[in-house]
Amino acid sequence: MRPEREALLRHLKQFGEKSDRAATAHAEKMLNITADTGLMLWMLIRAMAPRSVLEVGTSNGYSTIWWADAVPDGARLVTLEADQQKLAMARANFQEAGLAGGIELVPGDATEFLKTARARDWDLIFLDADRKRYVNWWPDLFRILAQDGLLVVDNAVDKAGELAGFRSLVAATPGSRQVLVPIGNGELFIQHDPDLL
Repeated sequence: MRPEREALLRHLKQFGEKSDRAATAHAEKMLNITADTGLMLWMLIRAMAPRSVLEVGTSNGYSTIWWADAVPDGARLVTLEADQQKLAMARANFQEAGLAGGIELVPGDATEFLKTARARDWDLIFLDADRKRYVNWWPDLFRILAQDGLLVVDNAVDKAGELAGFRSLVAATPGSRQVLVPIGNGELFIQHDPDLL
């Protein structure tokens, strides 16, 4: 990663932490991933070279910049965000990072996008949004996840109670495997394994 892009990520991380401390409402918070989570998934993306990456929950684009720097040339990177203010921040941050041309920023609620996305079309999905909605999203998330693809869910340790129902649903789904990675706020890795069907 270029030094100036790393410097931007450090700045955005500091901005997010300061904003979260000052926010009076949950919706105002950036709720960025931890830096070690960003680096781990950056390394993973470089190693697996996915042709398609979907992020559900852009915020100000901190995590998206990690993904966009790592994806191979020609890969599709789509990120979904409903909040208009965060959309504007993300656009500006993508431009500053020199990555705007490689990121498809989709405004609006994720539900419709997930319902209409093609089956088995996404090699890597990163889920960092409203956890109350994950149970309802799960059928479409699993449907669109590529064979041997990975779904990574943030906050799997610090918000474990909120994800208990979702994890039970995943465990009951034929063809899915899951493992908890205790880095950052905890990352739940879910893989579509057709050998389990």
